[in-house]
Amino acid sequence: MISILYEDADIIAVNKPEGSATIPEHRTENQSLLQELSALYASKIYVVHRLDKEVSGVILFARNAAAHRLLNEQFKQCQVKKTYSALVHGLPARESGEINMPIRQCGSGRMAVDWKNGKECLTYFQVQEKFKNFTLLNVSPHTGRRHQIRVHLYNLGHAVVGDLKYGDLNQQKSFPRLMLHARKIEFKTSGNETRSLEAAEPESFLKVVEMCKRT
Repeated sequence: MISILYEDADIIAVNKPEGSATIPEHRTENQSLLQELSALYASKIYVVHRLDKEVSGVILFARNAAAHRLLNEQFKQCQVKKTYSALVHGLPARESGEINMPIRQCGSGRMAVDWKNGKECLTYFQVQEKFKNFTLLNVSPHTGRRHQIRVHLYNLGHAVVGDLKYGDLNQQKSFPRLMLHARKIEFKTSGNETRSLEAAEPESFLKVVEMCKRT
């Protein structure tokens, strides 16, 4: 059952589980969040942004064209503040910092850093907790490129745990999920009020964190 975190006349915020697609996919019997919401509200629902299928956490949808335009403009101007929890391999040398690397699509559903032809891409990170072989990070993408956090952390030398597209595949396959969770989002409403919404990490995420603490 779909988990609604917040709703008003303009916006619906959903706590997306990992494995659920934002929009309809080809050749699948599983409904996307968009299809579920459209059926639930029996009205047109507008996609504002997306989370990768493997990512869990808070995601916004608009209930009318005006709200859709408003939120789209905020995303375009990089005014929406997003915070993710990310468990990564290894121990970063810095407690916090920024990753400023342009990326582009390179085929097979992957993205790659390209200093010549890539699009501007900026991510901030801060260590939340360090373990022996893993680190839990707070990550805030300033821009909103596809796979941005995953590509940036991989190129920093600290791939997101369980990422089957970036990192050592044999190693990554031993984890049950991609360890990236959209924990918080902050934006402006149509009344110009700041709205902050959060989604706690699910049990599937917390179990892997506990496992990595002991590894």
